[in-house]
Amino acid sequence: MAVIATGFFDGVHPGHRLVIDTLLSEARARGEQSVVVTFWPHPRAVLQSGADELRYLTSRAEKDAILRGMGVDAVETVPFTREFAGLSAGEYLQMLKSRFGCTCLVLGYDTRFGYEQAGPEQIAELAARIGLDAVTVPPVYVGHVPVSSSRIREALEAGDVAQAARLLGRPYRLHGVVVSGNRLGRTIGFPTANMKLYEPLMCVPKNGVYVTGVTATGVPFLRENFAELPLRSIPPTDSAESAGPSHSHGHGRPWFCKTLPDSTPRPSLLRGMTNIGVRPTVSEREALTIETYIFDFDEMIYGLDITVEFKGRIRDERKFASLEELKQQLQADAALIKNNNNP
Repeated sequence: MAVIATGFFDGVHPGHRLVIDTLLSEARARGEQSVVVTFWPHPRAVLQSGADELRYLTSRAEKDAILRGMGVDAVETVPFTREFAGLSAGEYLQMLKSRFGCTCLVLGYDTRFGYEQAGPEQIAELAARIGLDAVTVPPVYVGHVPVSSSRIREALEAGDVAQAARLLGRPYRLHGVVVSGNRLGRTIGFPTANMKLYEPLMCVPKNGVYVTGVTATGVPFLRENFAELPLRSIPPTDSAESAGPSHSHGHGRPWFCKTLPDSTPRPSLLRGMTNIGVRPTVSEREALTIETYIFDFDEMIYGLDITVEFKGRIRDERKFASLEELKQQLQADAALIKNNNNP
């Protein structure tokens, strides 16, 4: 028997984590398994509704790692097909019961599924008819607006990686492999690690120069504790934005996610400066590149996994009149990062 939460969970942001925390507590109380049933690929990729604009906040591997790191007993990924999209909400509930042994369903406040896009109230009614319990979890707020994957994508597309981090509850990360570039950076004193994304449809922040943290050893996200935002209640304030993510928990009283304690173990980060763009100083026709200068680092890391964690934005990408002018700007950017002790 199992308590189940189902959804795409892109980014596994604080709203998703509250669903998972509720799943875990319900499963413990019942003495049952905690199971997340998710999908791949994204429904848009199959139904072609805005597929050209589809961008992920987490790859499938990252999402699974985060969910498992939170302590769930199993993550089941169901292939999203046109046939699957044709299921009604009632048929989907029957599948969860027969295939996964579902006894209780934990729902986000905005959960919808089935071809009719049934919401939480309708799902709860359908679940009761076949002997399933349903628990609906309230939203988590940042700045008095519920956290959502779409809000996080909008922040990244605007280059506001600080706001994206507030919404995610952690810095936004890109993960890939280091590939060979044109090595032009070495000629001006700024050798870079060029990243090829493992998931080509990841949401890439707006073109520009960013302060980043870098790891380039194995698959670092598998070694992190992604259940890094336990919840605590604090009195409501007028500065919810600065206090962090919150969720309504009865009687209009918000709850807030606390930040990751400084003592929590995590992989050591190298300090980096990342440029995202088309390198207009070098060529007018270059494809998008993600290249990172790693401070105080001079090792060959071609072919290694690399994770880039976005800390802040320095400036837009722009075209310079010469390589010497570009070099001077990069020196100024690097000095700015060092003087501010970032990341």
